[in-house]
Amino acid sequence: FHAALQPEFKTYQEQIVTNAKAMAEGMTRNGFRLCSGGTDNHLMLVDVGEKGVTGKECQIALDQAGITTNKNTIPFETRSPFQASGIRIGSPAVTARGMKEPEMADIADMISEVLLDIKNVDTANKVRQRVRDLTAKFPLPY
Repeated sequence: FHAALQPEFKTYQEQIVTNAKAMAEGMTRNGFRLCSGGTDNHLMLVDVGEKGVTGKECQIALDQAGITTNKNTIPFETRSPFQASGIRIGSPAVTARGMKEPEMADIADMISEVLLDIKNVDTANKVRQRVRDLTAKFPLPY
């Protein structure tokens, strides 16, 4: 609670929301539909089912690329929750590292690259190296 009372915590929280909006814009720019049309908080729910893949497949492929997401059901879901038609993406972890809007655009592009070529392990490996390069510039703060 002490940290939450500090003035810089409010700035951090504002950046989380700004980053989520930037990432949401990047996902939309890359042809993905956001279930809510955007985001007003730290999370977004991306409909991957309309791309012919499941949330589970996306979660696994993104894990191989070094990007953590969660499969998630979407409104009016037609698949089992164990497969799902969406993925949930959040911005707090990358914001804690000091990343801002330009990095959110890069991350959205990396996610999109993997998902649009989901069966290509080489794509996931190339993105994984880009993830390593990006995170090396923004080490964990603790």
